[in-house]
Amino acid sequence: MAVQPGVPIAQRPVVRPVAAQEEPDGFPCPVCGTSNRPGRRFCRSCAAPLQPGERAEPLPWWRTRWPFDRKVRAGSGRLLRGSVLALLIVGLLVAGFLLVPAGRYVVEDVRDKLGGTGEISPHDVSASAATAGHPAKLATDGVTNTYWGAPKTGASLTAEFEKPFRLVGVTVHTGVSTKPEAFGKGARPTQADLRIRTKDGKIHEKAWTLTDKPGEQTVRTGISDVVSIEFVVREAAGQEGGRPIALGEIEYFERT
Repeated sequence: MAVQPGVPIAQRPVVRPVAAQEEPDGFPCPVCGTSNRPGRRFCRSCAAPLQPGERAEPLPWWRTRWPFDRKVRAGSGRLLRGSVLALLIVGLLVAGFLLVPAGRYVVEDVRDKLGGTGEISPHDVSASAATAGHPAKLATDGVTNTYWGAPKTGASLTAEFEKPFRLVGVTVHTGVSTKPEAFGKGARPTQADLRIRTKDGKIHEKAWTLTDKPGEQTVRTGISDVVSIEFVVREAAGQEGGRPIALGEIEYFERT
């Protein structure tokens, strides 16, 4: 019987150890000490983390107060915190606005325009000077065919009020009558000053240019806590022959 050739047997591979590549400029692994190049996150030998986790910075104090200290979970509470924060911001803005004088003035002016007005009568009226037969009280008697007669410019009419109020306007009728044919028979104020005193003692002055014709004339004021109003005659027309300067009627209006 013929002998068959044997099946060749492959030689087993020889494993040769490979020298580890050193990285002399790297950082040593905290676990195995192997050098690793900069920028690596894990050791190339043992896969240990090379950069420990960074600690979070402490929260500011206001983040530890309600409603900012609550953790958001699946959106729960986010709407509530947003609403509270929005209300806080709006409240601060409104408070700051009202504390500023300009802000208070705007608010009061809007209230004057939206609210009603009513005439308020003084409890006492006096004049620094008056011609015979034309005392101060005739300027507030409700009719325009009688008048307070100022003997010269510089004379003043003062109205005193029992309680402080919001003065929104002053209306006057100048001259001895509202009838055109009689209006020019007496002297009329053409320039005046309003000296408005409030309960804190402050004086608000307002210059007023009056038209030289019959009919009512109004000036807006918008001053709170008014206790007295002085009408001072500065200039007048028609004073020929020493005629008195006539103020037929003066009315004061408050916000209602």
